[in-house]
Amino acid sequence: MAVLTFAAIDVGSYEISMKIYELSKRSRMRVVNDIRYRLQLGSESYSVGRFSMETVDKICEILLDFQRIMKEFGVQKSRACATSSFRELSNPMVIVEQIYVRTGIHIDILSNAEQHFLGYKSIAAIEIGFKKMIQKGTAILEVGGGAVQVSLFDKDALVCTQNLKIGSVRIRERLRELVKNTQHYDELLAEFIRNDLDTFQRLYLKDREIRNVILLGDFLTDTIFRDERADNIITKAEFTKRYQDCTEKPELVLAQEMDIEPEYASLVVPTMVILGSFIDIFGAEALWVPGVSLHDGMAYDFAEKEKLIKSSHDFENDIVVASRNIAKRYSSGKAHIQGTTALALAIFDGMKKIHGLGPRERLLLRIAVQLHDCGKYISIGDVAECSYHIIMSTEIIGLSTEERQIIADVVRYNNIKFVYSGVYEENLGVNVERHLKIGKLAAILRLANALDRSHYQKVKGLKAVMKERELTIVMESDQDISLELGLLKDKVDFFEEIFGIRLTLRRKRTA
Repeated sequence: MAVLTFAAIDVGSYEISMKIYELSKRSRMRVVNDIRYRLQLGSESYSVGRFSMETVDKICEILLDFQRIMKEFGVQKSRACATSSFRELSNPMVIVEQIYVRTGIHIDILSNAEQHFLGYKSIAAIEIGFKKMIQKGTAILEVGGGAVQVSLFDKDALVCTQNLKIGSVRIRERLRELVKNTQHYDELLAEFIRNDLDTFQRLYLKDREIRNVILLGDFLTDTIFRDERADNIITKAEFTKRYQDCTEKPELVLAQEMDIEPEYASLVVPTMVILGSFIDIFGAEALWVPGVSLHDGMAYDFAEKEKLIKSSHDFENDIVVASRNIAKRYSSGKAHIQGTTALALAIFDGMKKIHGLGPRERLLLRIAVQLHDCGKYISIGDVAECSYHIIMSTEIIGLSTEERQIIADVVRYNNIKFVYSGVYEENLGVNVERHLKIGKLAAILRLANALDRSHYQKVKGLKAVMKERELTIVMESDQDISLELGLLKDKVDFFEEIFGIRLTLRRKRTA
């Protein structure tokens, strides 16, 4: 059985770490090495928005050492990712380029949604425990140095995911000076984050019961609960006891007991206050600490794409469900979305030979259909721009920032004229391939949306057949579709222009 050696590198807020895995269909994922270097990147990033030259030198030194170790272990594939400490730099691309030139390692800066999706996949690697737990109301809580990501599940479905900028390093830096003047540091921290939690509770926890919390994090999370979790489950009473024990001790005592440096011990109380505050608003009964990390999610994701692992969980459906819940939040018409989705996907699937797009673009089209009307919640007269800004301001789990941008542009061009002229002259930085992809998806969305112009779902079925340079769309309907057919001309013209084919529409009566 072929074994592939993979290295996952996490450039985190206060450590740079690497895990090396052996991946195969038989043994799935096996960790063969785990290396960690402590480095406080978040302290500079969150306070001044830049890394000093000395910090960049240290990053490169660590990554060069990782290169040496990867060669020793015969690593065949690798991936390096950075999270909030890089996202909040004022010059992230400059730093990424400098590191690549000096080490040969390219660092992917993950969006919040991408980071949490990989963390979510790391839990899914423990398939039995994960599947069983999310059948009840469950929250995944990922506490990082810069932010806290919260995802809510109900009956195996992802309900929502939100990012709150109240990570342990961030709030420690914000309150560093105030610590000197208070005897109750934990109460000060709780008060500082209370408004964010109250807002989250009001918007997302109404009439929702959360029984379990799955805790993700970093080395500090595992260190805090190292002696508590023989079965990885911590009861509310056990957590409360540990909370009191941690918040009542000085940093130096915590550093000695946990065998960590005082700088990291200073993050223990902020981490515990964040966890305790969320557990209180959830009213959760138990905390599961599976002991997985971003590395595990990176390895699992790679193994899935290489077809070394087949998950029993449908991650693509999570993205779709998350999008559906966003549409619901902005009162989009459910029946219209369902009908238009069926039409758009039928058109997409019927012309695979001509559009040159793949499964990922099909998913982006599906999400664009879900969200194409969301801007009407703000303005019926300016739906294109309002929809665009809602999508760009809303994280969708599992999608990169670039993919979210594509969806937002597709939705925008559903209602406004597609821009051709001036693309090359006025915006030299435009990605032409991506722009044409947006045009193709927008053309399909326009056509499908127009076929349900009345929002009555008159077209019950659709078959798209491609022959030579002509696409024939046969629509099944037993109702009067004069309105839909009468308003199709500009949609058909754009469709033919963008794909360079002839489009023929035919009606098939079903009654």
